Amino acid sequence: MTKISIVSGCFNEAGNVEDLVARVTKVMSTLPQYDYEHIIIDNASTDGTQEILRKLAAGNPRLKVILNARNFGHIRSPYHGILQGSGDAVIFLASDLQEPPELIPDFVKKWEEGAKAVVGIKDSSDESLLFFAVRRFYYRLVEGLADVRTIQNFTGFGLYDIAIIKYCRSLGDPYPYFRGLIAEIGLPVERVSYHQPLRTRGFTKNNLYTLYDMAMLGITNFSKVPLRLAAMLGFATALLSLLVAIGYLVYKLLFWQNFAVGTAPMVIGLFFFASVQLFFIGILGEYIGAIHTQVLKRPLVVEKERINF
Repeated sequence: MTKISIVSGCFNEAGNVEDLVARVTKVMSTLPQYDYEHIIIDNASTDGTQEILRKLAAGNPRLKVILNARNFGHIRSPYHGILQGSGDAVIFLASDLQEPPELIPDFVKKWEEGAKAVVGIKDSSDESLLFFAVRRFYYRLVEGLADVRTIQNFTGFGLYDIAIIKYCRSLGDPYPYFRGLIAEIGLPVERVSYHQPLRTRGFTKNNLYTLYDMAMLGITNFSKVPLRLAAMLGFATALLSLLVAIGYLVYKLLFWQNFAVGTAPMVIGLFFFASVQLFFIGILGEYIGAIHTQVLKRPLVVEKERINF
């Protein structure tokens, strides 16, 4: 039988994992022509999630559990889980139930029709309008900067053919931007729109740092525009400074007794150019940090235990 691997990453989702497994089981019962496995990779939860997963796995041989030795972050752990799928296709599904498992049949249908990737597009959400608007702005910014055409409002939720999974395995990327990889590979992608509900249990694990991390990862992995912008802006500001200096010199020669430069223009200019330099030093640091991560070649995660494999 054709096999489908469903992968969910989780961290402190004790209130959601039972419902997640039940909903996936119910959905897959409507696809009896497919064999399946449900892999949940736990990122060292501390709220009892691991005990619940052990209990669920004991009564469900299709449920496979990976327990990480520690929390390896929101990028590395889910990606490692995706690479462990043994099916002809892998479906990634978050464990917070904000990505509905009921879309799985729609994904499978489009995959049967020939799509190598079927991605869920979050075209509306119950989150605050401001936050949703900020996300949309970010996606458009990345699309404008990226060297490849990216997929807007795409969080990673979707189905991926084994050909894509094999390509990802061959990369050996220790800190991948999976959403960008799907666009970079270039195989046919189908889209399925969905509405994202609010969390009903637990708390989001995203904070300002994790959101910034994902945002910079998307930019540094797929665009050189910020680096080139720094060079062009440096040239432009240098030229502007030269023109202003010449203007001041000419004006001073013409009005030697009446024209006083003062300290305000110098102070303002000093702070302006210093801030521009610091901003682009930070951008350069992000790229160097990305290179550093690649050079270290550390494993995505270290597993503490596997269950039902």
